[in-house]
Amino acid sequence: MTTSVAMVFLILGCALVTWIPRILPFILVKNMKMPKIVLRWLAYIPVCILSALVIEGFFEKEAAIVTVHWLNVMAFIPTLFIALLTKSLSKTVIAGVLTMAGLRLFFG
Repeated sequence: MTTSVAMVFLILGCALVTWIPRILPFILVKNMKMPKIVLRWLAYIPVCILSALVIEGFFEKEAAIVTVHWLNVMAFIPTLFIALLTKSLSKTVIAGVLTMAGLRLFFG
């Protein structure tokens, strides 16, 4: 097996391993009827998780010193603006990736 074929199988395997835990829960609960209290509680989960992940990316702690990743903060501002303006996940992700790429090109 050549290196390029092995690399394709590796990428496909990584895609499958990444896809399964993200999509499988949706497939499993798609036809289930959940109580309203559970649905109301689940409505807050994405906001909480996303906020925690985003804010965690702003800071780094080494020993007792906390540093701010200013490129991440600077990329967050236009990305948040696009998210609020368009309410589109794909446009938000594209804006975030392009903003971070541009910042890293000029400042990183």
